[in-house]
Amino acid sequence: MIDTSKCQCSDCQFRNVTFSTLEDSEITTLCDYHREYSYSKGGLIHKEGDPIQEFKYLKSGLVKVYRASNSGEEQILAINKPFDFVSNISIFSEERYKYSVSAIEESVICSIKLDYIRSLILNHGNFALEFMTRLSQITDKIILQTLDIRNRNLAGRVAYVLLYFANDIYKSMIFDLPVSRKEIADFISMSTANVIRTLSDFRKEEIIKLHGKTVEIVNYEKLEMISSRG
Repeated sequence: MIDTSKCQCSDCQFRNVTFSTLEDSEITTLCDYHREYSYSKGGLIHKEGDPIQEFKYLKSGLVKVYRASNSGEEQILAINKPFDFVSNISIFSEERYKYSVSAIEESVICSIKLDYIRSLILNHGNFALEFMTRLSQITDKIILQTLDIRNRNLAGRVAYVLLYFANDIYKSMIFDLPVSRKEIADFISMSTANVIRTLSDFRKEEIIKLHGKTVEIVNYEKLEMISSRG
């Protein structure tokens, strides 16, 4: 983790997402409570059980949200892109994090002291409404995505994940998988062997091309059909 704390809140795209109701003077004050951290791939942003002291959001990169099962295996709850709230589902209801967050690509996290966010909510009704609306949207997204995955069979789940990376994350039919086959399996609650076999089947059926970590979707319509029927 590298601290790159120079404040650029006034020009940050995130201002339009959550802080649009704040005046320029309030944004300047916000900078006094703001820190920015860079993480390399695999970097731990926080782990389950750490105290909750900050409001965090993902400025750039990609992260996974996960918990450890009783057997020590990872249970991946979500893969978050920039401007998703990577750590804030329980910031007002718990004292410690219920899950871990780590970078799966080089990522930048912005962190604001939680006490300052609380003061904004108490004293700024428009900000409170906008903040809670955004938090609710992210929570709904995680729940709905989990249900979407669980309602599919194995092939449908793998197709869903490939389309998620193509459509939502990279917006391209060619991309490098940011996660391992095992992490995909953890995310969709299937075995690693089944994920590897399904990807191989997609390749043999000329739905995708695989070159190491690089995936090229060559038959988008069929992949989408597998996902929707899954």
